[in-house]
Amino acid sequence: MLQFDSMMRQSSADSPTFSPLYRQIKSLILQALDNGEWRPGELIPSEMELASRFSVSQGTVRKAIDEMAAENLLVRRQGKGTYVASHSDPRAFFRFLRLVPLTGVIESPKSTPLECWRAKAGVEAARVLGLNAGDPIIVVRRLLEFSGKPVVVDEIYLPGEIFAGLSLEVLKESQASLYSLFEGKFGVRMIRAEERLRAVAAERASAELLKVPEGSPLLSVERISYTYGDRPVEWRRGLYSTVEHCYLNELG
Repeated sequence: MLQFDSMMRQSSADSPTFSPLYRQIKSLILQALDNGEWRPGELIPSEMELASRFSVSQGTVRKAIDEMAAENLLVRRQGKGTYVASHSDPRAFFRFLRLVPLTGVIESPKSTPLECWRAKAGVEAARVLGLNAGDPIIVVRRLLEFSGKPVVVDEIYLPGEIFAGLSLEVLKESQASLYSLFEGKFGVRMIRAEERLRAVAAERASAELLKVPEGSPLLSVERISYTYGDRPVEWRRGLYSTVEHCYLNELG
């Protein structure tokens, strides 16, 4: 309660940064999620309980939860309550994977880890991940196949301290998606991502992995993924073969 009162006083004293009450409640719920008070897949307290905890109306809590549900941070289940969203939920699988077959038939890919090694962050990786140059990072390379055909090759950079213990053996033994593994084993949930797309020509190594002629057009997708507190925890550079697939983004 003291934390909430402190936030109210700070907002009142600094009007340019004032936010609506439901947004302040949202921030407190996010803080609790970041602290691990409620884990992915777990039921959070009812709106009535949260309203009592924060000394606000149930409607204010409902508005905060509605916004968080729209942002895929929480999931409402009719007659059961509200749960923390989880990457292990099959409905969330394609939230961060926008590649779909031209036939329109959705299919789950097979992920094959190729390499996993420890390195020191260069200037660019340090900048993107909010690290210092020379800090430990982990680099993962993996291949995604659809219907037995290679379609995506990813190179993924992760903060070494957060993902200590990640190895090629761990990746090969896991039956979960990569983000489910990050969430379950390392307690890192990706809640949003930024992507930049451009066309590139396949160089020899990627052409061999994707089984396309060298020089073929590929879609380069660079992604920065963030966890709670808007902290970057993944920098991914992927090359997509679009011979039988396209990148789909729904707007509106």
